[in-house]
Amino acid sequence: MTGIASLPMYDWPEIRQATDAVWAGIRSHLSRRGMDAPAALDRSADPEPLWLRPDLVLSQTCGYPYATRLAGKVALVATPAHAATGARPGHYFSVLVARGGDAPDTLADLAGRRFAFNMVHSQSGFAAPVRLLAAGGHASLPPPLETGAHRASIRAVATGEADWAAIDAVTWELAKRHEPAAAGLTVFAATPETPGLPLIAGPGLAGRAPMIADAVEAAIEELEPEIRDQVLLTGLVRLTPRDYAPLAAPFDPAPCLPGLGA
Repeated sequence: MTGIASLPMYDWPEIRQATDAVWAGIRSHLSRRGMDAPAALDRSADPEPLWLRPDLVLSQTCGYPYATRLAGKVALVATPAHAATGARPGHYFSVLVARGGDAPDTLADLAGRRFAFNMVHSQSGFAAPVRLLAAGGHASLPPPLETGAHRASIRAVATGEADWAAIDAVTWELAKRHEPAAAGLTVFAATPETPGLPLIAGPGLAGRAPMIADAVEAAIEELEPEIRDQVLLTGLVRLTPRDYAPLAAPFDPAPCLPGLGA
């Protein structure tokens, strides 16, 4: 089986060659362990249909859809660690950003400010900030703006189309390097840490998931320093489905975002 593979979650155009180098290393180590893998990553416009493909060799998803939709239907491989965020290995958080000079002093100040989010099934862009608002009894009253991507949310805040957004901390590190709009924004708060974005494989590979994780870990260890810096990878953590289960806890965004869907 050659199958299909993708690493879509942090695959910015500016670091695409580095992502390809990561995949080349993973593929090489899979081959040494007797497992075929595709020569190139699939970069279809929408990576989500790939997550449930029976021939999926490796991909990366977000913790929220994994916990709510994919757990039990895919094989959990492991979770990459990104030291650039300052989070515990295998974990991350969201930074809340606003335009420089116009950042709120407290979460209560978000009441009259418009929220930009990438998509409702995003842990970092939607679930984490909504839970944070709910925990403090806060709300963002204007109708929020769904942008489709963290990078688009950054641009929306920078241009004034929205007033604040929650950005995956790894993505924020990439944005500071590669997205000009990020220079005009400032971080005013952060969400609690949660497990990072998991690597997954098709359900038929559940028995080989530890071997796949070994291949990924070996490839990360062998990365050239320049490539490692570009992709921000430092290692791999063997989290379990139980670690992600809390992300599936139900929550109601309506009190925090009454204009959602308006």
